[in-house]
Amino acid sequence: MDTVQLGHSDLQVTPICLGTMTFGEQVSEADSHAILDRSLELGINFIDTSEVYSVPTKAETFNITEKIIGSWFAKRPAARQQLLVATKVAGPARGMPWIRNASPDLTPEDIEAACNGSLKRMGIEVIDLYQIHWPVRHVPAFGALYYDPGKDNPELTSIHAQLEAMQKLVKAGKVRAIGLSNETPYGVHEFVRLAEQYGLPRVASVQNGYCLTNRSVENGLDETLHRLEVSLLAYSPLSFGLLTGKYDHGGTTGPAAPMEGRIAKYESVRRQRWGRPEALVAARRYNALARQHGLTPTQMALAFCYTKWLVASTIIGVTSVAQLDEDVRVWGTTLSPELLQAIDQIRWEERDPSQ
Repeated sequence: MDTVQLGHSDLQVTPICLGTMTFGEQVSEADSHAILDRSLELGINFIDTSEVYSVPTKAETFNITEKIIGSWFAKRPAARQQLLVATKVAGPARGMPWIRNASPDLTPEDIEAACNGSLKRMGIEVIDLYQIHWPVRHVPAFGALYYDPGKDNPELTSIHAQLEAMQKLVKAGKVRAIGLSNETPYGVHEFVRLAEQYGLPRVASVQNGYCLTNRSVENGLDETLHRLEVSLLAYSPLSFGLLTGKYDHGGTTGPAAPMEGRIAKYESVRRQRWGRPEALVAARRYNALARQHGLTPTQMALAFCYTKWLVASTIIGVTSVAQLDEDVRVWGTTLSPELLQAIDQIRWEERDPSQ
């Protein structure tokens, strides 16, 4: 895999990124280390985490993924020179008292403290890509569909102040580049506009959900990213397992559901966008289409993301070395024009049920 440049930054990343949100919940520390080892062997130079991981987020596992990465670096210090590390500061923590006492805001002080915490847990001196996990302002995210201006709160930390906090971290040598996550076209435009107007750090990337059951990035954000030269990091390319085929026969609940799957295992995940009945219906159509064309559902779903012009790097989350190998083997797979047309037809009929 050749590397790609993230936005205007100097970060050159592989087009496959290892996501780590399963570490510490579904995956033990020892198995997490084995996955990290194998990822390096396969040539992946980019890993992504967050202060809130593992998933589903809860007090008992808050920060644990970064700690596991830190224990791995402690055993393999040379690996730090081979990897670019991305992590995130949590946005407003409403309903999650273990994060900043459920603060509805993300202040400059919060950003600095979170960054220092991530550096300490991972045992590193600099974060290559530091991202805001979700916006401070009210936006439709994590399955919400509509923007509600009545929920705006002008007293919360402004985008300008967030950028100034990031600038402080960059100047201190703690962060190389900054990024966003779960953002909207307006948010990306405003972060770039203010950065250029005031000489503040320019966002290099946006990490948003993107897969066959959620192509909402293509509803306007794609043009924003292209014209502003901001890179897309696509997360959940397998729609939380729906696009692997594991739920094609048993559904996401009941005795036939595969209990190793996140949607089947965790009710909190099932209540979100990935667990919608409509998402399962759409996924089963895509999975059947893949098989008709001699591909596994996983192969088609990942190849779709791997070959899309708008995706700089696809974030794959796995629970075993075998899954990692399977996902990386898909690299280089192309989809025929006829298959892409059939995929678009399903999207036209099913839309984006995991949006």
